[in-house]
Amino acid sequence: QVRLVESGGGLVQAGGSLRLSCAASRVSFSIHAVGWFRQAPGAEREFVAAMSWSDGSTTYADSVKGRFTISKDNAKNTVYLQLNSLKPEDTAVYYCAARPGAATMTHRTYNYWGQGTLVTVSS
Repeated sequence: QVRLVESGGGLVQAGGSLRLSCAASRVSFSIHAVGWFRQAPGAEREFVAAMSWSDGSTTYADSVKGRFTISKDNAKNTVYLQLNSLKPEDTAVYYCAARPGAATMTHRTYNYWGQGTLVTVSS
């Protein structure tokens, strides 16, 4: 059974940083695209960042560009999301997801999901 497990969320002050991790089992990030999404209370799930498995190319939402960085360690089968210069509007549950084929910004195209990790940014 495919399993994605996020960790690293928490409470941080505005301007602070966090690093989220997503460890995978029974799915390989070396042949699956990975995406990070987030969902704030009462809001739709939105795209944050994605990485292609084939060439490691990355895509970011405009709202996080220059502040967040997606990376992966194929040997550990783990994907990371570095969150810098956090803002209160970044508060959300963050999810990692994986899919075969190309990375997309559409959450409905991802086959596998983690349970999410909560990031809370105080002002």
